[in-house]
Amino acid sequence: MGDLFYNLGICLYDFAVHLLAPFSRKPRRMMKGHWVVYKLIRQQREKDANYIWFHAASLGEFEQGRPLMEKIRELYPEYKILLTFFSPSGYTVRKDYKGAGIICYLPFDKPRNAKKFLDVAKPCMAFFIKYEFWKNYLEELHRRHIPVYSVSSIFRRDQIFFKWYGGTYRHVLENFDHLFVQNETSKRFLAKINANKVTVVGDTRFDRVLQIREQAKVLPWVEKFKGNSFTLVAGSSWGPDEDLFIEYFNSHPEMKLIIAPHVINENHVVEIIDKLKRPYVRYSRVTEKRIQNADCLIIDCFGLLSSIYRYGEVAYIGGGFGVGIHNTLEAAVYGIPVIFGSKYQKFMEAVQLIENKGAYSIKNYEDFSSLMDSFLSNKAFLQETGNNAGHYVTSNAGATEKILNMINF
Repeated sequence: MGDLFYNLGICLYDFAVHLLAPFSRKPRRMMKGHWVVYKLIRQQREKDANYIWFHAASLGEFEQGRPLMEKIRELYPEYKILLTFFSPSGYTVRKDYKGAGIICYLPFDKPRNAKKFLDVAKPCMAFFIKYEFWKNYLEELHRRHIPVYSVSSIFRRDQIFFKWYGGTYRHVLENFDHLFVQNETSKRFLAKINANKVTVVGDTRFDRVLQIREQAKVLPWVEKFKGNSFTLVAGSSWGPDEDLFIEYFNSHPEMKLIIAPHVINENHVVEIIDKLKRPYVRYSRVTEKRIQNADCLIIDCFGLLSSIYRYGEVAYIGGGFGVGIHNTLEAAVYGIPVIFGSKYQKFMEAVQLIENKGAYSIKNYEDFSSLMDSFLSNKAFLQETGNNAGHYVTSNAGATEKILNMINF
């Protein structure tokens, strides 16, 4: 009965995407991508090559799998990488990623799709990243004796695997040859349902942000803007975040501000500008004169934030007053204090950063103002908090190596 409901749910989702495709860009991109999957694989697959399949839901999961993909390519160049995405947002951004030989969408998890995909792709091994538990694909991989691993997965009490009605989904986990989980809590929950092929290795994102730090771009305009000034870098910010740190910035001439908003469109940039009472410059319109006169730098383009954090004394991570905070590790890796809003509890790294005194959560302007006053006036507190943040990242690295040490190639 559980199988029936699962497959019915997938069919209904497929139908809904087809229904919405003529009216919405995202479903339309997905459908177009699905139509060419098998043709694309047949055209691009090298004959007689051994392919390792990585599946990521979207961009975040891709970043978690990336250190593993790149390490496999370095250590085992005889293998090729097949990378699939579920979400158009992930595929669109990474469809030209040079680390994979084939990149495509993963067709919906129907039994016939699973069989056809594996017939065409012929992977010798598979890695599903974090929350990817596609029943029919996993069962078909298991049936064909193709090793499959879950990477950087995390399990919580409220997931369906641990509910009284979750029997079908518990059986899905039996198809994994091994589950490489992020924490001991996940391992304990899995043990309660007799899932014992489990090893705690941590999160491969720590390895990824260390890679990003090593590859960080030198940004001359940002360097010139900063000079010797105390600088707050606000990354992935939303309106409620901006209300707080811009108000503080406006009344503290001893500091500079770099804003890299989450949504980069003209309306949002204008909203930011309207809140500013001190000179600003947009990155896309920077000149020598403008950069010298500006106290605030607005990053109105993509792809720079992870490199920009290196220029800050303190980082503010947006999203904590709405959708949930964005990537804290990209900032913490540079050994600077991290601040974010009150919605962070579902993000293990944020919780642990607070526990390690490398980050602080704020509820309102008063909290933010008090914390920033302390960072500005107390260099020892600033340095200690930053050191704690950096140490948290480096001490949790190594998941990629642990995983590779347990797999037979």
